[in-house]
Amino acid sequence: MYMKIIYKDGNVAECPEELELEVLRHSASHIMAQAIKRLYPQADFGYGPATEKGFYYDVDLGDIKLTDEDLANIEAEMKKIVKENLPIKPFILERAEAIKLMEERNAKYKVEHIGDLPEDAEISFYQQGDYIDMCTGPHLCYTKALKAFKITGQSGAYWKNDKDNKMLTRINGIAFRTQDELDEHLRLMEEAERRDHRKIGKEMELFMLCDEGPGFPFFLPNGMLLKNALIDYWREIHTKAGYVEVSTPLIMNRHLWETSGHWDHYKDNMYATRIDDEDYCIKPMNCPGGVMVYRSKPHSYRELPLRVGELGLVHRHELKGALHGLFRVRCFTQDDAHIFMTKEQITGEIVGVVDLINQVYSKFGFEYFVELSTRPQDSMGSDEDWEAATNGLKSALEKIGLPYIINEGDGAFYGPKIDFHLRDSIGRTWQCGTIQLDFQMPINFGLEYVDEDGTKKRPIMIHRVCYGSIERFIGILTEHFAGKFPTWLSPMQVKILTLPGLDEAYAKGIYDKLCENKIRAVFDNRNEKIGYKVREARQVDRVPYMVIVGKKEMEEGTVSIRNRETDQTTTMSFDEFLNKLTTEIKDRV
Repeated sequence: MYMKIIYKDGNVAECPEELELEVLRHSASHIMAQAIKRLYPQADFGYGPATEKGFYYDVDLGDIKLTDEDLANIEAEMKKIVKENLPIKPFILERAEAIKLMEERNAKYKVEHIGDLPEDAEISFYQQGDYIDMCTGPHLCYTKALKAFKITGQSGAYWKNDKDNKMLTRINGIAFRTQDELDEHLRLMEEAERRDHRKIGKEMELFMLCDEGPGFPFFLPNGMLLKNALIDYWREIHTKAGYVEVSTPLIMNRHLWETSGHWDHYKDNMYATRIDDEDYCIKPMNCPGGVMVYRSKPHSYRELPLRVGELGLVHRHELKGALHGLFRVRCFTQDDAHIFMTKEQITGEIVGVVDLINQVYSKFGFEYFVELSTRPQDSMGSDEDWEAATNGLKSALEKIGLPYIINEGDGAFYGPKIDFHLRDSIGRTWQCGTIQLDFQMPINFGLEYVDEDGTKKRPIMIHRVCYGSIERFIGILTEHFAGKFPTWLSPMQVKILTLPGLDEAYAKGIYDKLCENKIRAVFDNRNEKIGYKVREARQVDRVPYMVIVGKKEMEEGTVSIRNRETDQTTTMSFDEFLNKLTTEIKDRV
């Protein structure tokens, strides 16, 4: 797409392809703000950036609460502004002039923003018609260049993301190069809404959320069957890969978290309590507990690498407004493992972890891409250790031949990491698995092993997860499969549906045999029409196999199997069906 943009110095140039969506969306946020200002003259604006998924603007509307009709009116006003084809022009002011301009326009949030900038910062603005916004650009040259956009909703957002500040109204939108791209995105949004794990989770009775525990999910019987199936698979593959499993305490004292570095770098996200006049913390991560397990006895180089897994329940304080189903919670099970090893074993162990994570994601049909996240500003440790750790991850990725993207400054505070981003069945991406290389925690806790020459050495530590959060992974799987889980994972694997007036002994015998073979079966002998039972089994329970039993099946000693996907029915002997079913579950296909 050929698109001209204007920079803050007034220079006009062809937009680099990689910047097109960002410029379109940032310009759309300004056009939306102008539309809001026309409709609500008292509106005062906070931040209005482009994002990976679209754009938004945080706005203070006083006591006004927007309705869907109001959002539609804002979008209609945006279309008018686009049609007016207003030129978008930049200008630069000295700091004092910039503050005066914003004060004259009653833009108190912009004035505060200027106050947060360095004294020598250049204050640039963009103007379209009567609307002026403080911005570094670049932007479209004319409003008419914005071809395809839509307002998608609203939410609340604290000014500067600080819960002590005022809650503003965040108005969200999307923008694309063409109408076709926008239409395709809207189609995917509709599909995503249909797959919403909160809706499906309620229908299938997997989990519940309640006001008595915001962010703390309750797993219901069906959800526990699903969760335990994932855990059984996790334990099986980790045992084969040479891991041992431990369980560490939920609450440990402040001294431990000070030693690990979490108290200095993570305490705002931790829940604390007092026990015996001492500060204790509910663990936000499993790693310090894993370190204590290692430190509980002396180790020899012969034991390394030592692979220690833990399905640990962790708690992290998340803002209430950020909570979202199973995707953002305050309590979740992390499928952690910590590997203690020598420097020479780093590459081999990372390769092994990548292979394991690849095995897991392939099982569920996920494609993925990899990011290497480097040292953040808020970090601990020496430059030398960080460089060695980062190079260790790079060399492992290069040995595997796995392409990766550098994500500067997004590592953990104790070390760089490799993040795995899954791509689901409708193209969305999710960050799940991670591999973090840590030189710091072994130093902080004084971990040692006795080397071949009898000297004491410091082990290197890997933190890694496959699912990430089991709860979040269940949410992702629910939307990926639209609730139609593979048979081995499905909470209800078979539902036996009887026809009215049938002697139920034959159908009950089938149910009993399935249960004897550890098949998760449900016996539906309600006096309802078979069409109703089938629709409920397919659309609500999303059960992989429906066994329909009537007089014909009883006389012939067969079963009729209704396919969940095609709604076609196949008749076969019970033994044939049982063999097919058990093989499918055993092989986890």
